[in-house]
Amino acid sequence: MKARIAVLGGDGIGPEVIAEGRRCLERIAMRFGHEFELTELPFGGIAIDTCGAPLPQSTLEGCLAADAVLLGAIGGPKWSSPSAPMRPEQGLLALRKALGVYANLRPVSVHPALLGASTIKPEVLSGVDLIFVRELTGGIYFGEKRRDALGAVDVCSYSVAEVERVVRVAARIARTRRRRLTSIDKSNVLETSRLWREVCERVVRQEFSDVTLEHMLVDAAAMHLIRRPRDFDVLVTENMFGDILTDEASMLAGSLGLLPSASLGDGKRGLYEPIHGSAPDIAGRGIANPYGTILSVALLLRHSLALAAEANAVEQAVAAAIAAGTLTPDLTAPGTRAAATREAGDAVLERL
Repeated sequence: MKARIAVLGGDGIGPEVIAEGRRCLERIAMRFGHEFELTELPFGGIAIDTCGAPLPQSTLEGCLAADAVLLGAIGGPKWSSPSAPMRPEQGLLALRKALGVYANLRPVSVHPALLGASTIKPEVLSGVDLIFVRELTGGIYFGEKRRDALGAVDVCSYSVAEVERVVRVAARIARTRRRRLTSIDKSNVLETSRLWREVCERVVRQEFSDVTLEHMLVDAAAMHLIRRPRDFDVLVTENMFGDILTDEASMLAGSLGLLPSASLGDGKRGLYEPIHGSAPDIAGRGIANPYGTILSVALLLRHSLALAAEANAVEQAVAAAIAAGTLTPDLTAPGTRAAATREAGDAVLERL
């Protein structure tokens, strides 16, 4: 097949991990007989420096014309000053909105070879396999914001339609797994969470009666993710709660650098990125973990290009590389030998 993929390297370690994701796409195209047109576009802090905006119009147009978008990471101290006129994150929020990607999928599973990489007991982690579905274009991140000398306000709002559509995505995924859905909110305090719970209950009861629904307050969910993570299957929640909980859940797998994500809307086009940040402290050292980006490539192949066999091949190659002990510094004990970014990418390519 032929496909156009927009490649946004971003800032910090973004270009380093994206380079490995790009190599995997090229290898998949060669092995399976596809033709992928990969177009690199400026985005984030580097785009502020070179183009005057975190999301230049040419980059937006390139993403809208693509079948999928692969993104590294953005941001860094250079652009994070409170007095900065623009921040890279503004570009990311605008891109998500423009692409209409309202459901963010973040799978979390624990590789047997990495049971010791987490600070949590191996017996708690064994068998963990869950997926978060985070609402991505609503809530407090997109609400009205204002600030004056006396204080600041961030408004959190959700419509019925916004909740309905993301719950449907989560319930459909639950149907393909263990048919268990946990909806996370703060309905004992927040009016938006009371709406969320009511809409979720109605949608699942009327449209997905074969799915078992559980409601859980966000503070309890944060505790149980560490106490009994195996009990979870599919979790759906609003934007800010999902942002925080998925970073917590990454520690189940052993490192933030392992986890991929897919941001999807109503069409095939999606935005794919590892969940980690730009890590400016290690940028340019060649030690960043590329596995989260490479696994994001697998999600891209599966969800936007409908290439399930190719996606499985990438995921199996990553699992085999980890099983063989090709581990970057975030996955190894201090003083032990660790693989470089390129070495980890090579290990995946060898198995493809």
